[in-house]
Amino acid sequence: MSKEEAMKAVETILKYIEGDSGREGLIDTPMRVINSYEEIFAGYKMNSSEVLSSTFNGEGYDGIVLLRDIEFHSTCEHHLQPFKGRAHVAYIPTERIVGISKLARIVELHARRLQNQERITKGVADDLENNLNPLGAAVIIEAAHGCMQCRGVSKQNAVMTTSAMRGVFFDKAEARSELMQLIRSAPLSN
Repeated sequence: MSKEEAMKAVETILKYIEGDSGREGLIDTPMRVINSYEEIFAGYKMNSSEVLSSTFNGEGYDGIVLLRDIEFHSTCEHHLQPFKGRAHVAYIPTERIVGISKLARIVELHARRLQNQERITKGVADDLENNLNPLGAAVIIEAAHGCMQCRGVSKQNAVMTTSAMRGVFFDKAEARSELMQLIRSAPLSN
């Protein structure tokens, strides 16, 4: 589909909502919407193997590597409503480690697509497992969903939590417990 066809589709939706998509405030809206979609849905143009390809010698480090509180925004595939939250991403390296920005980028890769929270959680864990071959990988996501807040049941403070535990995080309760303790630890002060 061309950009022009997509803009015409937005114009049709505007006519459905308001009846008159020709008023001054809406004239450039189809172009603005499509341009914003290119950014919001940029995850379709990203590849997890490329994001996680640049690794470093782990120098024997065999503890938990955790990047917590990675904020993200995504779009629910069921209602095209936004949802936002934070992800906690952890792994235990075998030989190679990855730069911490790559952990945030892999969350962005999945969040910047039409999604459900469960798929983001599973996708990030799969990518860590497939690209880093760690002893364990864990992803915990907490998010508030627009489709719950502004329509339907209208629950403003509901937060959904999903998790994916792989390897030692799945097999060993003590590894899960240590991970949860690290996630709950007090944030750094600036």
